[in-house]
Amino acid sequence: MSPLGLLSAGEKAEVVEVMMQKGCCQGAGKGQSCHAEDMGLRAGKVVEMLNNGGGGPLLLKVDESRIAISRGMAMKIMVKKSD
Repeated sequence: MSPLGLLSAGEKAEVVEVMMQKGCCQGAGKGQSCHAEDMGLRAGKVVEMLNNGGGGPLLLKVDESRIAISRGMAMKIMVKKSD
């Protein structure tokens, strides 16, 4: 397992875990982890890294959608690379 933020462009991986922040989704307000799940980044989903260059946000393909997420959020999402 490795963080989503370490994938290179063109690599595919399955989401294994979205690291929860303290109090996330438990009545204490929404955190980044819950926001990631709202965008479709939840355990079992296969994602493809479209762009991971430079210092800005990452561009991912999830199902038929393209989403941009921050590097900080990407480092909290653990994935298993597809063969």
